[in-house]
Amino acid sequence: MERKRITTLGRRCLIVFAAALLFVGCKEEEKQQREEVKEVAVLEPKDIYEFGFNLNDYIVKRDTIRSGDSFGVIMERNRLGYPKIFQIAEKARDSFDIRKLQIGKPYTLLCSKDTLQEPKCFIYQPNKEEYVVVNFQDSIHAYKSRKPIKYVEKEVSGVITSNISEALDDKGISFILAYKMSDIYAWTIDFSRLQKGDKFKVIYTDKYIDDSIYAGIADIKAAYFEHRNEPFYAFEFETDKEKGLVDYFNEEAKNLRRAFLKAPVEYKRISSRYNLRRRIALYGNRIRPHKGTDFAADIGTPIRATANGTVIKSAYTRGNGNYVKIKHNSTYSTQYLHMKKQNVKAGQYVKQGDVIGWVGMTGNTSGPHVCYRFWKNGKQVDPFKQKLPEAEPISDSLKAKYLDYIKPIKVQLDIIESDVEPLIEPASENLITQAY
Repeated sequence: MERKRITTLGRRCLIVFAAALLFVGCKEEEKQQREEVKEVAVLEPKDIYEFGFNLNDYIVKRDTIRSGDSFGVIMERNRLGYPKIFQIAEKARDSFDIRKLQIGKPYTLLCSKDTLQEPKCFIYQPNKEEYVVVNFQDSIHAYKSRKPIKYVEKEVSGVITSNISEALDDKGISFILAYKMSDIYAWTIDFSRLQKGDKFKVIYTDKYIDDSIYAGIADIKAAYFEHRNEPFYAFEFETDKEKGLVDYFNEEAKNLRRAFLKAPVEYKRISSRYNLRRRIALYGNRIRPHKGTDFAADIGTPIRATANGTVIKSAYTRGNGNYVKIKHNSTYSTQYLHMKKQNVKAGQYVKQGDVIGWVGMTGNTSGPHVCYRFWKNGKQVDPFKQKLPEAEPISDSLKAKYLDYIKPIKVQLDIIESDVEPLIEPASENLITQAY
């Protein structure tokens, strides 16, 4: 009996001891959980910077400019009073005209982190790279700035099977590179008549905003094209720092361009040539001289200046529609008619290849095209029958510098392997610079 009582007591002790251990364990676990929660609670949010501001300090509101929006309308919609709006507009106008907000462009409002959420800063983005800050949280001031831009150097090579655009598309590369190449070789290779088996190698730079947003192809540093078994090198080189003039030269320092591009637009066909004896059925088959060359192209196709020069007219007439006229020097002038819209103003200096407008149907025209007119010594002539001058050669003082400059680049081009099979990614890429 005594033994049974002792056994029962022992069992009870074991149960109590186990319960005590379980209780202590639960307490320890609860304590550990409280400490973990405490540790998590003290973690501060990671700083997020954009446009030079720590976004964690504000309530951030993002939107795009809508029809009917103005700076005042946007501010009133966000509970800012008119007297303050007027004060901001007056102070900021010397740095930025707040009336020039374009529909569809993004903007960001930085607002106070309280129940009022009062706007403190307005940031407008006219394009991917630039932004305008109107800051009125302390003193009122406005300024323009740019997002960080990273340039990445890349290489690509290929073999033509049908055309250059398809060869690049097979590698996942924008057709813009093909356009830039055709522009570089405009006077040496006809890209509409490439041969199967022609080879190319290109060193170019891609542009990225904030390290991740792809912003297109910046430029071509160097290229090699083997057309009909003949090699053509092209190297980019700045010839005038003050004017920012950049051109392409071959391995012997000869300019690849002429003073004028062959055409001002990427065209489908030449719908009408320069013809002083042209007869038109619509006018009773009478002679109506045509002193221009008509390049048929889709509406909105960019029209480019065929040479460097100064815009002397950017206007509208009933016959010409929207047009631009450029004086290149004392001998040559060019004119571009029937534009949808001009992109330059009178007095503006333009470089060869700059977009001066877009193809349209304004004025007397039966279809979308650009009528290209060409003056030599004050007389309109057929540009295709002129012996046009070559572009300016490299000066003797720069030639030695140029030849030294291209030596390592030519080696880099030569060792790029020409491949036949399409690649999804460019052969290599190297970060070359970062600008702010």
